[in-house]
Amino acid sequence: MTDQELAAAQAYVRLLQTTRAVLADGRQPLLPLLTVPITEADKALDALGMAGNEEAFFRLVSRLQPVLGEEQRVP
Repeated sequence: MTDQELAAAQAYVRLLQTTRAVLADGRQPLLPLLTVPITEADKALDALGMAGNEEAFFRLVSRLQPVLGEEQRVP
C-alpha cells in the first residue's frame, strides 16, 4: 500500500469512526462535526484519483480495517 493509499484509507476510517461516535451520542448536530473528516477523505481520494471508484477504494480500506463483527454492523 502506498503512502497516498494508506492516507486515503485512514481518512475514511476516521470519518467512519467519527460518524459512529456522533450518531451514538445523538445530542450533537451531525454535519458540523463531520465537515473536517469528510473534507480530509475527499482530498485523499482526489489525490489518489479514486474519487468515484468506490470498488477499488473499499478494497484498500478492507486491507486497513478488517470487516466489522456482527455487533458493530449497522442494521
